[in-house]
Amino acid sequence: MSTHRLFVALRPPRPIRERLLSAMQGISGARWQTDDQLHLTLRFIGEVDHHRAEDIAAVLGGLHAAAITARIAGVGLFDRQARPHMVWAGVDPHAPLTALQRKVDHLLGRVGIAPETRSFLPHITLARLNRGSGPVAAFLALNGDLASPPFAFDHVMLYESEMGHGGSRYHPVARYPLAAATSAAATASTSSHVTAKPSSAP
Repeated sequence: MSTHRLFVALRPPRPIRERLLSAMQGISGARWQTDDQLHLTLRFIGEVDHHRAEDIAAVLGGLHAAAITARIAGVGLFDRQARPHMVWAGVDPHAPLTALQRKVDHLLGRVGIAPETRSFLPHITLARLNRGSGPVAAFLALNGDLASPPFAFDHVMLYESEMGHGGSRYHPVARYPLAAATSAAATASTSSHVTAKPSSAP
């Protein structure tokens, strides 16, 4: 049976993405993200079959939450087995973003998706690193005060991820508006990745 590899995310507006793209340099061997790949993951779901994918898209239509005013706040690094693995830009404020992530997690639980057990740190991935990448210290020092003007996250996206030789490609599945006093109805895309043959991985 074919499967869909799904995740739920927030997409920063174009001026913010351009600010992040302009900072992406200075680490040899880094696999920098493209504009299409920039997002803040609220919940990685993983591989599901077509029926479960439809249930997920539908249940997220019940998301009711206010838009969030956020800002970029510095950069950081994730390690894997004591080696630099990922460079990211932080996003503040954490409290409303964490509350939104919990709402998404709760809705997904209604269709049998197990709750997230890892701690949630709001961030936007800038680069993925391998054993040959680096050094990273100069980049972290130069961009330690990376910041942006306040901007709005005014919708949540459900994406499907497809692995390729140049990294993952993300295909929009559905869009869920965020607003203080309006219903968060989903607008499903007409992408064949949802209605027909699903893609493979993120």
